Amino acid sequence: MPRRRTLMFLLGTWPTATAQRVRRTFVSAASSVWLAVAVSVAGSFEAVAAPCSGRGVELQVLGSGGPELEDKRASTSYLVWQDGRARILLDSGGGSAVRFGESGAHVTQLDAIFFTHLHIDHSADFAALIKSSYFEQRDRELPVYGPTGSADFPSTQQFVADLFDRHRGAYRYLANFLQGGEGGYVLRAHDVVLRAREVRTLYRADGVTAAATRVVHGGVPALGWRISVGGKSIAFSGDGNGDNGNLELLAKNADIFVAHNAVPEGETGAARQLHMPPSVIARIAQAADVRQIVLSHRMLRTLGRESETLAVIARGYSGPVTFADDLDCFR
Repeated sequence: MPRRRTLMFLLGTWPTATAQRVRRTFVSAASSVWLAVAVSVAGSFEAVAAPCSGRGVELQVLGSGGPELEDKRASTSYLVWQDGRARILLDSGGGSAVRFGESGAHVTQLDAIFFTHLHIDHSADFAALIKSSYFEQRDRELPVYGPTGSADFPSTQQFVADLFDRHRGAYRYLANFLQGGEGGYVLRAHDVVLRAREVRTLYRADGVTAAATRVVHGGVPALGWRISVGGKSIAFSGDGNGDNGNLELLAKNADIFVAHNAVPEGETGAARQLHMPPSVIARIAQAADVRQIVLSHRMLRTLGRESETLAVIARGYSGPVTFADDLDCFR
């Protein structure tokens, strides 16, 4: 029996969820080979994600999508692992709490949580994650860092209080998470205040450092982050149009640059003011001399246009480029 028909026959005998995952992996692998060949003449190529190994520093993408449900992806969220321990969570978009559980991580392990901004697709599952931690045995403070507020957005401190404050929180029954005590630990929220062109280290503890800079995401207070641990650095663009020059500074010599592929090349209007197209991603990666690009926050307007995206990036950046899916791991 031909190999493809054999695979399809075997899939038919497996549980539905398993079959779907293997089928997706098979199709994804075939697509990866084709895309790599298609752009190899231009220099850039698509790298391939691997399962988490539990060794060294690894980035796991919990949510690779944006705010659309039709993309069948969890919204933005990332875990930074070190030697099998989940140390840093960055963003917690819708659906990512389930992916957090699937990853094998525990809130007890986390050193800190960082938000790029407080759009729903970056923050909606935060409360669910904290509630889940009630059933763990965490007894140490959990710091939470994120942007300051505006007329349309709370600051990070206000956001956490709006969820859990004993008198006004939407989930005030979980107020012990702000105060400690029985069934809770202390959530310590911090507002990040930065000058326009500043890149500053905000967190340093137990071998982990986190630096932030301001990015331009329309009128939304928003940050890019760089997490360094175990001799590795991972820079996260967050949502932004890439036009203020800060990401080039933040991502300098990073091992991984996580860039959001939310708009295609040639996008105009409001979407372009909010997000960076592939050519801007390439420009930043090349100027920062990053080792590899991971493209996440993939939306319907960019899904299916991977070969076009790779070709554009290849004109400005010659390193490996990977399209992220939920639960992918990168080293």
